[in-house]
Amino acid sequence: MKKVLIQNNEQLELVREEIRVSSLFSHRNLLPLLDHAIISVKPTQEGSWNHEAYLLFPVHLDGTLLDNFKAMSAKNDFFSTSDVLQIFRQLCAGLEHMHSLEPPYAHNDVKPGNVLLTHRKGESPLAILMDFGSARPARRQIRSRSEALQLQEWASEHCAAPFRAPELWDCPSHADVDERTDIWALGCTLYAIMYGVSPFEYALGESGGSLQLAIVNAQIKWPAGPKPQYPEALHQFVTWMLQPQPSVRPRIDDIIFHVDKLISKFSQ
Repeated sequence: MKKVLIQNNEQLELVREEIRVSSLFSHRNLLPLLDHAIISVKPTQEGSWNHEAYLLFPVHLDGTLLDNFKAMSAKNDFFSTSDVLQIFRQLCAGLEHMHSLEPPYAHNDVKPGNVLLTHRKGESPLAILMDFGSARPARRQIRSRSEALQLQEWASEHCAAPFRAPELWDCPSHADVDERTDIWALGCTLYAIMYGVSPFEYALGESGGSLQLAIVNAQIKWPAGPKPQYPEALHQFVTWMLQPQPSVRPRIDDIIFHVDKLISKFSQ
């Protein structure tokens, strides 16, 4: 159950939009909204809110990818190559559903904290993408400096910094932004499924400096992983998604085609 305390009309509209957007999706790798209610409440001394929203979702007891990383890093544990690819493939399937709508929707906040895992005996974990509070129609035409700044401001509020695409940090005054912002976040998330941290947080931990600069320059360093290490093909796959120029970044169907080839190669 997600409870939201609503203090003004803007917040009320945001919750209504999240409910509307959540109802657009129907896919086994996207968390369904089972029920919802928005109720009026009288403001009290300690609370200034005038509405409360309740959103009901299925429970997943094994927590998020982020929770799993914390437990695993304490034991210096890593996902197998096969599990990395299977978890990632499920995220791709959920995003493909969103990107193939008319108009396409971008999730805008793909990150380990928004991926629920359910462990299954003898199988790879079930992965489900959640939290559609930032999901919006993906394609935007930016035609002025003020539109570019508006988009950057919106992204700074709604898209987690270590997973945010370069064009959302520094948007040109004339740009076509599309669902490939999610592909960038997906590349960062694949890196995190392997190493438990986003590539740019890792780069900063190694050398310090500015997160924005590391992202815009796509500086990627590879930590020491499990023994034996992950195949080089996985590193190349991440690098392919992390193209700073959105126009040359692959789309979700390209990613799925490629990950299926990797699965057949490394999941014997």
